[in-house]
Amino acid sequence: MLTISTNSHHSLQTPHSGYHWDGTGRRFFEGWYYRVTLPTEGQTFAFMYSIEDPIGGKYHSGGGAQILGPNDEYLWRTFPDVSKFWASRDVLGLGHWGKTDLVHTKPLYLPSPEFEHHIQEGYQATATLNQGVIHDPATGRYCRWEYEIQPIYGWGDIGSIQQSTAGWLSFLQIFEPGWQILMAHGLASGWIDWNGKRYEFTNAPAYGEKNWGGAFPQRWFWINCNSFEGEPDFALTAGGGRRGVLWWMESVAMIGIHYQGKFYEFVPWNSKVHWNIQPWGRWQMHAQNLQYEIEVTGTTDSSGTPLRAPTTNGLRFCCRDTMQGELNVELREFGIGKRKIIRKAHSKLCGLEIGGGPWDNSWQSS
Repeated sequence: MLTISTNSHHSLQTPHSGYHWDGTGRRFFEGWYYRVTLPTEGQTFAFMYSIEDPIGGKYHSGGGAQILGPNDEYLWRTFPDVSKFWASRDVLGLGHWGKTDLVHTKPLYLPSPEFEHHIQEGYQATATLNQGVIHDPATGRYCRWEYEIQPIYGWGDIGSIQQSTAGWLSFLQIFEPGWQILMAHGLASGWIDWNGKRYEFTNAPAYGEKNWGGAFPQRWFWINCNSFEGEPDFALTAGGGRRGVLWWMESVAMIGIHYQGKFYEFVPWNSKVHWNIQPWGRWQMHAQNLQYEIEVTGTTDSSGTPLRAPTTNGLRFCCRDTMQGELNVELREFGIGKRKIIRKAHSKLCGLEIGGGPWDNSWQSS
């Protein structure tokens, strides 16, 4: 079998990079998110891959690929045959074949030219590659893509052991779903063909994360950006959700910043994290610990695009996203008797999301 050409930057591999399914028939999903932002075009492409009940033969068994493209346009395709899905347990690597002439071959990672030759519909992705093709037969719209990724930040300080986004408890099946930022920031080079318009790029900001489990959050929000004006080395991911912990529900939120090789983490066990999220249009967060403080404000005039997400009832439209959000971030350090601004950053290419519900009113931390 061919081995996956994964990241030579093994020091940047985060916990939970491998596939989590334990082979049993319990309700299970795993989802992966790859994004590349094209600052000169003012556009972003987000690729979302998922597998549900991979044991097969269940009502929700199957996979999917969704793309949020230029101007928040949307394309998606299902891959019902779970036997054509593969993923590595040890490193980040997965793929799903749809139409292919390799009918008697067990799915596996293929060198890029072989994938292009043999796979008429499907995808494959690792820590250093994202490649695929999907099309909608009803409309004729399609997307074909292939780009290489150079990881820069995983989830933690450069040169240190990379961290689990949800803390050490995420290694136990206590929190569901699990959430892991795989690559807070990287550089992507390659091309994307979106309905005949070809986007070519070199060293474009790239990002990756995943989630998995057998339970689903009741509601959540997400703020993400690594394409700031005049600041190529600043990356932010923030989010919160109401999720199951053993037999109770809890609301949690976090903010993570990577800047100049250092990781600034604001999580419930080291910081006070506050949020005020409108049903749509405005995301506000504030967090502080003994040493640092951060304020994050995301806004959008865009109406956003409904996306599918795994739910108890399979893939359903239950979240709304835009990649055209505006974001202001201010990171401060506490000094003796004063606060020193480490960085102010601004972007008009921020990813903003709300999911689940109900969202009748704003959601404020208590």
